[in-house]
Amino acid sequence: MKFDLAVTVREKTGKGAARQLRRDGKVPGVLYGQGECLLLTIEPDALVKILKTQAGSTALISLTINGAKSKPKRTALLRDFQVDPVEGHVLHADLFEISMEKAIRVKVPVHVTGGVPVGVKEGGILHFNMRELHVECLPGALPDYIEVDASPLAIGQGIHLKEIAKRDGVRYLDDPEQMVVSVAVPMSDAKLEALLTSQAAGAEGAKEPEVAIKGKVATEATEGGEAAKAGAPAAGADAKAAEKKEGAAAAPKAEKKEAEKKK
Repeated sequence: MKFDLAVTVREKTGKGAARQLRRDGKVPGVLYGQGECLLLTIEPDALVKILKTQAGSTALISLTINGAKSKPKRTALLRDFQVDPVEGHVLHADLFEISMEKAIRVKVPVHVTGGVPVGVKEGGILHFNMRELHVECLPGALPDYIEVDASPLAIGQGIHLKEIAKRDGVRYLDDPEQMVVSVAVPMSDAKLEALLTSQAAGAEGAKEPEVAIKGKVATEATEGGEAAKAGAPAAGADAKAAEKKEGAAAAPKAEKKEAEKKK
C-alpha cells in the first residue's frame, strides 16, 4: 500500500522547538537514510491516516518535501513513532528513506484467514506463535501482510514457516522450522491445579536450602558470640595476672634505687 505525505523542512531543533510545533498542531519528525538526515514538520491528519491502516508499518510513503535543497520527491517507510499516553496524540515520527532499486528487510504482519480452525471448534486454542515475519524484498514487492490459512488445523497441529506459500520476490529470513500458528490442546482444570501446586511446591523447596544456610550462619554467629563472651573474663584475668607479675618484678628495682639515694 502506498501513501502520499507532504512535509516541510524545519530549521529549529531541540525540545523547545518540538513543543512549540505540537502547540501549533504539528508533529515533529525526522527523515534519515541514504546518507542524509532531515528535520521535518508533519501534518498530523495525514500521518494518523497512515498509522490507522493495517499496513502502517509496511506502507510505502511518497514524500513531497517542501524546502528541501535537493530531491524534493522521496520514498520512505514509517520506522517509528511516539504517542502521548494520555491524550493519544502523535508526538514524533521517524521516517526511513529507501531506494526502489535496493532490497530492504522489514517485518510484515501475519494475517490468519479461512475462518475458525477445525481444532478450535473442537475446543482447542489458537496460538499465534509468530505475529510478524522478517522478509527481504525490493520495495515494490513489499506485501502489506502474509496470509496464513489456519482453517484445516486440528488440535495438536500447526503450520511451520516452510509450509507457507512463497511470494514472488519475497524471501523469508526466519527459521523455516519455526511454528507460525498452531492449535493447542486446552488445559483441564485438574491439570492446571496440579501445575500450580507443583510450582508452589518447587518454590518452597527452593527456599529451604537458603533457610538452612541462614540458620547455620546464625548458629555460627551465636556460637562465636557466646565463645567471645565466655572468653572475655579469662582474657581479663590473664591481663591482671600479667600486670601483677610486672608490678612484682618492678618493685625490687624501685627499692634498690631508693636505697642508693639514701646512701
